[in-house]
Amino acid sequence: MSAPAQFRSPASVRDSSRTAALRLTGSREGFAEARDFTRRTLGDWSLDRCTEDALAVVTELASNAVLHALPEPPTAGAGPRLRLTLRRSHLMCAVTDPSDEPPVHPHATDPLLEHGRGLRIVDALAEHWGWTLRSPLGKTVWAMLPTRPHL
Repeated sequence: MSAPAQFRSPASVRDSSRTAALRLTGSREGFAEARDFTRRTLGDWSLDRCTEDALAVVTELASNAVLHALPEPPTAGAGPRLRLTLRRSHLMCAVTDPSDEPPVHPHATDPLLEHGRGLRIVDALAEHWGWTLRSPLGKTVWAMLPTRPHL
């Protein structure tokens, strides 16, 4: 299944020194941009040790939003948004999309299936994850990754 039509993304936004946001697009280039944005932001926050897990989580959350939560046909301004927030001992990776449908945690029995493993990956890497219904429409799916160095 191919990704929905592209959305044009404005430049990334730094709301504060501990929060950064990016409007996502529905293209391969958009996913690459989200990964580059995540890598740069974590580098700025001296969180290189969290980069690989954060990249996997951001990729899965963004993919789910683009593939399952965008309206058909896509409307301008309806693209998902990625927000990274640095907390005291966690990095929160959050993707907001226009759908009010909860994320589906499939119970795939075949570990070699190409689709259906995204939330399993998020669950394995995150200390906590979940979703929040937004008003008037939409939801945010979030994952919290520990930022303290492993001892």
